[in-house]
Amino acid sequence: MIILGVDPGLTRCGVGVVEAGAYRRLSFIHVDVVRSDPHTSQDLRLKMIYDGLCAKLDRFIPDAVSIERVFAQDNRNTVLGTAQAAGMAMLAAAQRGIPVALHTPTEAKLAITGNGHAQKPQVERMVARILGLNTLPKPADAADALALAICHALRPAGALQGGEREEHLTEAQRQWAEAAQRAVKAQHRKNVDRGM
Repeated sequence: MIILGVDPGLTRCGVGVVEAGAYRRLSFIHVDVVRSDPHTSQDLRLKMIYDGLCAKLDRFIPDAVSIERVFAQDNRNTVLGTAQAAGMAMLAAAQRGIPVALHTPTEAKLAITGNGHAQKPQVERMVARILGLNTLPKPADAADALALAICHALRPAGALQGGEREEHLTEAQRQWAEAAQRAVKAQHRKNVDRGM
């Protein structure tokens, strides 16, 4: 299964591609950043992002696209551009009939490091280790895109999304959701013990 991860952004949109093989073995395929010129009008910038994402989808023909779920930030302009770039990724995938999954940054960090509050350098090191890379993926947008692709590969499909009812989960999905909850609680206890 080939998974294309997207870290949406209007200036830099990270794209990472991995292959999930038997026993969830992950292989690195590609990492890049699709860019738009900040001195160009927003409509043309969105077109640049969309065209770049379409080119990646057509080149790698992924089985799934994993996109960072946009959440509220203090800077409205930043969150607006990020949401629009995420929309371009969803549209490009939908036009090709490719399923889309949205993952929060916390979900990706938890899947990669076991800590939903991990810092970027820790995530970058673990992405490199998981994929057997000799160097850390750069820039940060590219590493985040790979982390999103890895997260989707490691996380069973449909594992307790917000609002889903527990009785619809398989036993493996329930175990994964419980393990994720235990990891978050354990990290919280550590933070409390440290006085954070």
